[in-house]
Formats: sequence, structure tokens, C-alpha cells
Amino acid sequence: MTQPVTVPAGLRAIIFDFDGTILDTETTEFRRWEALYREHGRELALSDWQRGVGTWDAFDPWAGLPGPVQSDRANVQATLHDRLLADIRAQDVRPGVREVLRAVQPAGLKLGLATSSDRDWVTRWLSQHELLDLFEATATRYDVTRVKPDPELYLLAAERLSVRPAECLAVEDSLNGATAAAAAGMRVVVVPNDVTRTQPFDPAWGRLDDGFVGGLAGLLGAIR
Repeated sequence: MTQPVTVPAGLRAIIFDFDGTILDTETTEFRRWEALYREHGRELALSDWQRGVGTWDAFDPWAGLPGPVQSDRANVQATLHDRLLADIRAQDVRPGVREVLRAVQPAGLKLGLATSSDRDWVTRWLSQHELLDLFEATATRYDVTRVKPDPELYLLAAERLSVRPAECLAVEDSLNGATAAAAAGMRVVVVPNDVTRTQPFDPAWGRLDDGFVGGLAGLLGAIR
């Protein structure tokens, strides 16, 4: 970091989303599904895909594919899954995010994770990128009854960090995730990716369209 870090008054913790925020699996997955649609003469609308970003069961991409694909779903899904995993294995975390995560605790803040994905998924990728040990608490899909945009994941992450929601900053890439964090009573900074950039984020939330290149100072400076 080249910039001094000024921690806003009352802030004790930063809670990150995972998919699309730390590792941009969201764009990677959308591109694979988009290619599958085109292979079968269909178009996958970004606006439809965005409904499911950061949550579960809000959008079913299989419903837009033709009958022959539906009848061979198991094989198509296996091939798609293998290709997606290969893509994700080959990609790095978003630029600047590694430096931000490693700077949180030295700045006197706690670091947590709140994700609608399952624990095995996030553990796998955070371990690959040697970031797992930085998080003091995590809240994942099977720890709660309702995932984002419900606030339950963020409330649980704050509880496990032993802080109040109002003492937390949530870092998100999607509308569903940011809505969940705001409903939990947290400050929010959105760091959108190529898939989520056009979502109708609340102007009251901080936003960093250049990603994490400004480091922790830039992230904290975006709080509104």
C-alpha cells in the first residue's frame, strides 16, 4: 500500500462476499453459459442472468435451452462443469484484492466472509490462492435458512466476529448481496464486475468501478 489507511469512526470489521467479489467466478460462469446458449441458437440475456447473481433459485438457465439439451442434461451439465472448473483454476483473484485482504487485520479490523455459496466451494478457492487463513469468521449457504438478498448471512458473519452489524463494512459485487448487507444494517461498498456493472445499485452505497486498485485506503474511502 502506498496510501495511508484511515479507518472510519465506529468501523471494526470488513465482511467480504466471495463469488464475483474476491474471485470473479460470476463472469466466468456467465461466459460459459452464454457460449452454451449460442451453440444451440439461443441468446442468454444478461438481465436474466443478473437475477440469480449472489443468490440461489432466482433464475434457472436450463429453462431457456432447447429440448434436446434438456433430454441430455446430465452429460451437458458434466461437460459444462468441467470446463468451468478448468477456467476458474486458471484464473487469479481480482486485481488488488489480495493486497486489500492482507491489509485488513494490520489496520486493526476484523475480516469475515458472507457467501451464498457452500463452504467447500469457497474453501477450495481461497486455499488455492492462500487467502483462507486471513478470515476470522465465515458464513456460508448451509449455515443459514435463507441466503442473500436476505440479511441472515451477514448477520451471522457479524455475530461470529463478535461485532455489531453497524460496525461492519460489507464488500459486494451484486445487487442481491448489497441488498442483504444493507438490510443487515451494514455500510456497503460495491465493487462490480463485468456481469454486475449494470445492476441498479443504490446511490447511497459506495461504489468502486476501478476495482481494488486503490487498496484498502481506496475501499474505506468509498464508504458513504
